[in-house]
Amino acid sequence: MDYNEAYKKLEKYGQLHVLKYYDELTNEEKAALLKQIEETDMEVLLNASHKDEADAKGKITPLSAMTLAEIESKKDEFMKAGIDAIKAGKVGAVLLAGGMGTRLGSDAPKGVYNIGITKEVYIFERLIDNLMDVVKLTDTWIHLFVMTSDKNHEATTAFFKEKNYFGYRPEYITFFMQDMAPATDYDGKVYMEAKNKISTSPNGNGGWFLSMMKWGVVDKIREAGIEWLNVFAVDNVLQRIADPCFVGATILTDSDVGSKVVCKNAPDEKIGVICLEDGRPSIVEYYELTDEMMNAKDESGNPAYSYGVILNYLFREKALEDIVAKKLPLHIVEKKIPYIDEAGNPIKPEEPNGYKYEQLVLDMIHELDSCLPYEVKRNYEFAPIKNKTGVDSVESARELCRENGIEL
Repeated sequence: MDYNEAYKKLEKYGQLHVLKYYDELTNEEKAALLKQIEETDMEVLLNASHKDEADAKGKITPLSAMTLAEIESKKDEFMKAGIDAIKAGKVGAVLLAGGMGTRLGSDAPKGVYNIGITKEVYIFERLIDNLMDVVKLTDTWIHLFVMTSDKNHEATTAFFKEKNYFGYRPEYITFFMQDMAPATDYDGKVYMEAKNKISTSPNGNGGWFLSMMKWGVVDKIREAGIEWLNVFAVDNVLQRIADPCFVGATILTDSDVGSKVVCKNAPDEKIGVICLEDGRPSIVEYYELTDEMMNAKDESGNPAYSYGVILNYLFREKALEDIVAKKLPLHIVEKKIPYIDEAGNPIKPEEPNGYKYEQLVLDMIHELDSCLPYEVKRNYEFAPIKNKTGVDSVESARELCRENGIEL
């Protein structure tokens, strides 16, 4: 894209301020800015004035989960089906690792954070160890696809190489980058991160499969004969990946997607809840739960919305291709966005100052006809690291690791 083409694109969306410092830039900086303008989806900016409409929900009703007792009663059957699928190469795993460890006090990718006490134990290392359990059980290497972002791609790939992929065979690990979306002020004007760079952020956890398609990774999936993808987030160091019992249960119930869930520890716990929305599977975020929903009871007198999602899903690959052929809704999230001011000085705001635009995996779930909520033991599979101390922290994850006999 040359200058004139960039000018026309920015003019169309009312973003000509992006070129304010263009004449001050070096040739290399000019080329980088023009490339970013070409690659940036400006259509998302038209949503800034429709924030409330984008977040509107349909009619919410409960969705029951397959409980621990039900799973145990059919464990042998589920395990056999899952192991057979893994041995046949039909199962792959997708690690969502585009974030940074900012809330942990680190400027590095979140996955490189060391949770060890007496030795080094990295978040990435814990996840690879969990996946290795299945590799050893099935005597089958599972393709692992690692999603990074433009903020951490080089550091992540270098870290894996430095650590010799934590013993995982590198030919079974594929890295790809998440698409980025522009960040704006409240009027939909994009912020500039630097004189030659639009401020951007990852386009949400719902953009992972589209990013795989853009990077040509889906071609690799098809060539390998992978039919199911277990997608999971980087911050849960106890989660079981490509879990044969979970895989088998999802396949044998003919579900388009399986979702691992845990029984909530309190009605107001900050965790999304699996449910039905207008009769289709969906997820209600914790901040969207009304008092009525939190206190609702099912026919047995138990909480009707008691199962929280832990961002560990098993998607049918063909269903994913159908989903991305449609346009997922955008979620407009108020955030603190670093930017440069009128004089070109960097500003790091202490309060939210604009919007980021994200696609969420919950909308992928809602596009499907069937979902299996699959209960797992909370203290065995759920140790999220969101904060350095307190709830869902490095501290709490360490305690849960010790509880499970993991040496730190």
